[in-house]
Order: sequence, then structure tokens, then C-alpha cells
Amino acid sequence: MSSIRMIIADDDPGMRIVMRKLAERAEGYELVGEAEDGNALLELYDREHPDVVLMDVEMPGMSGVECARAIQDRNPKTVLVFATAHEEYMKNAFEVYAFDYLVKPFPVERAMNTLARIRQRLTEQETKPVKVFAPKPQRLMLKHKDGLSVLDMRQIMLVQREERSTVVYMETGERYITSDALGDLESRLPGDIFFRTHKSYIVNINDIDSIAPYGRWTYIVKLRGTKLDALITHDKFEELQTKFA
Repeated sequence: MSSIRMIIADDDPGMRIVMRKLAERAEGYELVGEAEDGNALLELYDREHPDVVLMDVEMPGMSGVECARAIQDRNPKTVLVFATAHEEYMKNAFEVYAFDYLVKPFPVERAMNTLARIRQRLTEQETKPVKVFAPKPQRLMLKHKDGLSVLDMRQIMLVQREERSTVVYMETGERYITSDALGDLESRLPGDIFFRTHKSYIVNINDIDSIAPYGRWTYIVKLRGTKLDALITHDKFEELQTKFA
């Protein structure tokens, strides 16, 4: 794959130097920007669209956890890593699906191992396919910017949050952007076919091709015949296994 684009954020200039050196040493990474507070981080994120964000928790303007929630709403596949001197934020970090949590002062090799694991997760091959079949669903009436469409639920592969909107992906390659909340669509889709894998994703379980480890508490779901994928949390992965069984 091409270089992994990373941005860093910390209000401490000395810590940004440490983070910068990590990015320079790590194989396959490209540092595309630095921020000194939460607001600057989000502006930088919207401009650069990085693959990885390495950030402090306590920052002026917006905290790292607040920034993480905003980033998740833009693109939940962004890999988030926290580096902070405060262990008490660990629970909050993993609630926003952080890939890892580094406690300052952390050993350089500890951080390098994290970046190596991220690179491995972003490049590793798919695991053995997992398939399931379900009965014919009904149709879904969807409001979007171009008006109103009636969609065949059999052809809906993925519903996800993207750039603060909800996007519906079809087997036909069509893509519909709606202002409907993900929870609203979830309530209108049949639960025996569609599964909420993550706060930002709903997948058609008939279209699941494979599931592979991704982060510390997450997996990645690949959908058959496309480049579409979705994240699934550890708890939801166990629930999905039960559903398959």
C-alpha cells in the first residue's frame, strides 16, 4: 500500500518532537501535519484526511476524546492512538475505539510496536470468509438530496456514517446520502438481515465475506465483491458469532 498518512496533536512542543521522530522512524509512514490544540487538529484532519491520528487527551479547545468522536463521525476507519500522561482517560479512549493508549513517558519501542501493528492491520490479508443467507426483505423508502427513492433491501450492502451524513451503499454501485440518523434506518431495516456492527456501521449479513482483527478491540468486516468494509467491535463480533450459530 502507499504511505500511511499520519497527523499528530499535542499542546507540548517537546512531545510533538517525540511524535515527529516516531513518524520519521516508522516504516511506511508519512507525517502530513501537526496541531497544538483540538480545534487545529480537526481543521488539519478535514484538510489532510489522514489514515492515523496520534494525539494527546488533554488539549486546549477540544480534548482528544472530543476530537476522536468528531473524527469518528467523519470517517470511523481512521486509526486513533492516544498518548497521554493520564491513565484515567483509558476507558474514554476505548469507548471511541482507540487502537492503542500510550501512557507518557512511554518507551520508544512501545510506540514503534503500535505503529508496526497498525501498518500490519492496514495491509494484512483477509481471513476465511463467513457467509449467511436470509429470506427476501422488503423495500425501504429513503429521502435524500435528490428526492425520494424506494430501495430493494436485498441490494443494500452497507449503511455508514460518513462526513457527518448517513450513506447507503447498494450492490448496483449506487450510493445515496441521507440526513436520516443511522439509528432511524436501523429501526426500519429487518434485524434478521441487517446488523449494527459499530456505532457508525450497519451491514447486510448476507454480504459479509470475511472478518479480520483490526485494532485492540475491533475487527474489520469485508463485504463480498466490493472494496466496501466496516468496523465491528469485540462485543458485537461475539454477538454476530452467536447470530451465525
